[in-house]
Amino acid sequence: MKLLRYGERGAEKPGLLDQDGNIRELSGVISDVAGDALKDESIAKLRDLDPMSLPLVEGNQRLGACVGQVGKFICIGLNYADHAAESGMALPHEPVIFFKATSAISGPDDDVEIPRTSVKSDWEVELGVVIGKDTKYVSKEEALDHVAGYCVVNDLSERDFQLHRSGQWVKGKSCDTFGPIGPWLVTRDDVADPQNLAMYLEVNGHRYQDGSTKTMHFDVATVISHLSQFMSLQPGDVISTGTPPGVGMGQSPETYLKPGDTIELGIEGLGVQTQNVVAG
Repeated sequence: MKLLRYGERGAEKPGLLDQDGNIRELSGVISDVAGDALKDESIAKLRDLDPMSLPLVEGNQRLGACVGQVGKFICIGLNYADHAAESGMALPHEPVIFFKATSAISGPDDDVEIPRTSVKSDWEVELGVVIGKDTKYVSKEEALDHVAGYCVVNDLSERDFQLHRSGQWVKGKSCDTFGPIGPWLVTRDDVADPQNLAMYLEVNGHRYQDGSTKTMHFDVATVISHLSQFMSLQPGDVISTGTPPGVGMGQSPETYLKPGDTIELGIEGLGVQTQNVVAG
């Protein structure tokens, strides 16, 4: 099942993608794709619905982030061996945790704004994991039962802010529009194996990233269990699980985003994002 949010920024409505690729309105069933609506019992009720019985949403619609009211936007760094190598960094012994500000969240096809003082704005296709139930001290064996679903995330990063402006990575990760999420949330029962999903990213038609979640250093279950030892997770929290090689910082010469560029990225079964890059 594919859940989504559509409409103007800040006024998105909940929807469901039917088998023909049409948006069906869910406003009469849930208020948002957020919070309690992501719990198992709610997902089960949504799955029991006949999509064709729901109102059809006409016309072209802007898609918002597929999850609303995100409490925490947690990211895992250096989680692919080949990406760590291209970054010149050693693989960590434990998952590297950092946060993106929730104000960075945007729709999957919204414009990406280059910050005014940016010199190294970069791209990162990542598997997003959306938590579906209260999670604390969960075991690795039970961790995936706490997932509502999966989605595409572009973990955009300003490398100069991130690495050379003192402090933690959050500076380079939290710029406005640096967190496109979606196009839809695919519920966990429709993702047979989150560790076997092909993923890619292109800029101006050139494929820079071409990888798979199978090369993660720490798999999704390990990441969720690890995080839950340090903080509780709530329905609607988003975890971005790291990126395969091919980021701009890893190119020779280094290559970064500029106004006028177009980014396309996708993950097998989870959809595609397309963003135009503009000056902030």
